Amino acid sequence: MSFFTILGVSLIITMLLLVLRKERPEIAVVLAIAAAGLILASLLKSIGQIVTVFESLAIKSQFNLEYLKLVVKIVGLAYLAGFAAQICKDAGEGSMAAKIELAGKIFILSLGIPIIVGLLDLILKIL
Repeated sequence: MSFFTILGVSLIITMLLLVLRKERPEIAVVLAIAAAGLILASLLKSIGQIVTVFESLAIKSQFNLEYLKLVVKIVGLAYLAGFAAQICKDAGEGSMAAKIELAGKIFILSLGIPIIVGLLDLILKIL
């Protein structure tokens, strides 16, 4: 799906959501979640292409692929946490959104520990 298709579908769904939130807010939440899933699913091909490019660059530069995998996981987790938090905010659940954001930050930090340790080892070897 192209960006303009996603943009068009998103604008149409937004207009539907504006009407539904007044009449049937419970259906509006389900529609927003379904739309988010549809948009995310339509982006999977592009995400795969991006990961493939980064993998080929890492191989050419002899970069540790394990670090690249961790970075991709961290970025993906950040996007998914933000996406889920925004859905919660749209549903009027700001406190749940804050909890999702906190959980995302903690998981990102825990995933980043090997990268931080590797960076510190590199610095210590240089010194």
